[in-house]
Amino acid sequence: MQSTYVFDAYGTLFDVHAAIAHHRAAAGPDAERCSEIWRTKQLEYTWTLTLAGRYADFWTLTVEALDYALARVPTVNRALRPQLLDAYLRLTAFPDARATVAELKARDARLAILSNGTPHMLSRAVEAAAMTALFDAVLSVDAIRAYKPRPEVYALVTDHFGIRAEQVVFVSSNRWDVMGAASFGFRPLWLNRAALPNEYADFAPLQEVSGLAALTDLMLGS
Repeated sequence: MQSTYVFDAYGTLFDVHAAIAHHRAAAGPDAERCSEIWRTKQLEYTWTLTLAGRYADFWTLTVEALDYALARVPTVNRALRPQLLDAYLRLTAFPDARATVAELKARDARLAILSNGTPHMLSRAVEAAAMTALFDAVLSVDAIRAYKPRPEVYALVTDHFGIRAEQVVFVSSNRWDVMGAASFGFRPLWLNRAALPNEYADFAPLQEVSGLAALTDLMLGS
């Protein structure tokens, strides 16, 4: 049976801190702190809105999170705002991303992205990474107007491919996303690049890996 691998996008395939990195010299010594706040607030907004039964698309939240980060870190020149947002649409893929996905594709795996990102954000990022032809589907939470880790989000995969949850190997760098995927019934892999401590002990990943290249050695069957 054909293997199905589904990837989170931001933080897993694409470096969420690359936007600031492209403008680090202009952003100054607090560039990394600004980027961390930007990412933290971006995710926080998805969780709080979903809990409240509300929705605003991920690009709107990305813009709002950047505005908050720039207000918190006034040493970063606010004039960089349009350049940072443009860079976010073209986030750099991690060095191991394209090669790993291409190798899985060459081995006849079925591949998809499941992301909080809007369809436009995802198409821009995938295109910039020259990965458009590698994915069988790019699925966005926009279709249901709710964010991970709601189970309805993960059901986008099973509904699209007409398969059972246990047939899906789900790859994410976000431990909370791995928790959601495990709760839904996927077989999740935690991509722990930063060697972070484990959490959500009741929803363990199938395996923890430090880089995407490890997937080509695993090649877990469906």
